[in-house]
Amino acid sequence: MQKRWQIAPPPDEALARQLAQAINVSLPLAEILVRRGITSYEEARDFFNPSLDELHDPFLMQDMDIAVRRLQQAIDRQEKVLIYGDYDVDGTTSVALMMTALRPHLQLLDYYVPNRDTEGYGVSAAGIQWATEQGFDLIISLDCGIKAHNTISQAVEQGIDFIVCDHHTPGAELPPATAILDPQRHDCRYPYKELPGCGVGFKLLQGLYHAQGWQKDSLWVLLDLVAVAIMADMVPITGENRILCHYGLQKLNENPQPGLAALMSVAGLKPPINTGNVVFGIAPRINAAGRMEHAARVVELLTSADQEEAHLLASEINAKNEMRRDIEKDIVEQALAMIEAEQEQRVTTVLHEPTWHKGVIGIVASKCIEHHHRPTIIFTTSNGLLTGSARSVGQFDIHAALEACADLLEQFGGHKYAAGLSLHPDNWLTFRSRFEEVVAATIPQEYLTPVVYIENEIDLAVISDSFLRVIERMAPFGPGNMRPVFATRGLRHKDLRLLKDEHIKMQVVNEDGLVFEAIGFYMPHFYEKLQAIDSFDMAYVIEKNRFRDRETIQLQIKDIKFATNTTA
Repeated sequence: MQKRWQIAPPPDEALARQLAQAINVSLPLAEILVRRGITSYEEARDFFNPSLDELHDPFLMQDMDIAVRRLQQAIDRQEKVLIYGDYDVDGTTSVALMMTALRPHLQLLDYYVPNRDTEGYGVSAAGIQWATEQGFDLIISLDCGIKAHNTISQAVEQGIDFIVCDHHTPGAELPPATAILDPQRHDCRYPYKELPGCGVGFKLLQGLYHAQGWQKDSLWVLLDLVAVAIMADMVPITGENRILCHYGLQKLNENPQPGLAALMSVAGLKPPINTGNVVFGIAPRINAAGRMEHAARVVELLTSADQEEAHLLASEINAKNEMRRDIEKDIVEQALAMIEAEQEQRVTTVLHEPTWHKGVIGIVASKCIEHHHRPTIIFTTSNGLLTGSARSVGQFDIHAALEACADLLEQFGGHKYAAGLSLHPDNWLTFRSRFEEVVAATIPQEYLTPVVYIENEIDLAVISDSFLRVIERMAPFGPGNMRPVFATRGLRHKDLRLLKDEHIKMQVVNEDGLVFEAIGFYMPHFYEKLQAIDSFDMAYVIEKNRFRDRETIQLQIKDIKFATNTTA
């Protein structure tokens, strides 16, 4: 697919030059910082040196005082407490965080993770029934609960108190819980709104530790779990998330929890561990357990204090991930073949195959978008209904498009970029047609072309070891603080190679003869074109290449444009 280059508008030049001089960096680097809202020496100092002292007071969050008092009461009376979490990375790390922190203080502590296939997302009726039968006094939900009005009412009717720790948007009516911690509440004055579910759980623990006078160091050591949740849930890595992620990555690299260490081992990951390693190495393995079987095994792993047990559990989860990969690969091939066989031009992809595995259809939707960049819904059949997973492109609000089809749906939920839904088989053809009409009428044409966001156009002469060191200090990277992508025009190549029939590797040369190594993963389509031309423009990120204890600067290619398509 052709990609559109979107080059960031220049920031205030005077501010950028002033900052460049104040912190002694080149102008392109200062421009990147100014775009991130950093305009002074003091702001740059805080950005490059995150501090746990800058974390917000947890008691600024609505209901935090109530939640902490109720948890203190549970500890004082040694009540029976259940930790309830979702089956994805954010949910399972949240449960592991809370279990590990509270286990020394509560003798009757247990957890519950719903079954993805039989119970679905959130606080289930089956979970409440089990908690009632087991005689729990208090349930703490993590990464779910904000819309669980019926099931929380069920718990309250059974005499069970409920603390909700969530980060999703509330509905019109809040559930009847004892306390509801959610920065997205309209009446919540907490200054940072982007915490994941695990981050909200962490704030509850921070409030409890303060109220109890416990040593914070025993809480800080759990930040690797919080960091994994932040990175895997793709929340913005800004503000408080960036501080938590920074220190969590330190812990992940130096002395991770045994379960996380075991996961890194089976994934073949070695320090330095970065955001990409978590998103593409650790997170898929954690998710695979909930997709293929039951996520309770992940909680067992993440709460294990025994290295041998952790390694056995990690190996088992890794095997589930291999199974997930094989199933996903087959379904993606089938889905792409179905798209290629379409006789009509469409702006959406909506596919159904009753045998497709429910646990991977969301990944399949994302993979289809990599090949056909348009809003996509992949359906399978579950319990007599068509169950689907939707993914969007650009800034298009896929949740709003589903709302326009709500009369055809049994249920749906999610957000602007991703959603889940179900419908009766009788409504399949009508829904597919209606969804196409709604999207075609509302989606801007430019959203149907993938975009490469470029921070700055630079000459290769700008790149140096010190330039890269400043970029590395901008980490951790992720939404809200992406690794900068640069572009350079008029390059030539030499020593062009095709590796394993799918990756390109070459040296890129500017007009002054300056040379850098460059690699493009999964870009075989550029190989023949590069052989036939003399000059091209390249978008790339600058990174360290570590090989046999030697570090060099390498440019990882994001896109290439040739003379016939150089318009950004």
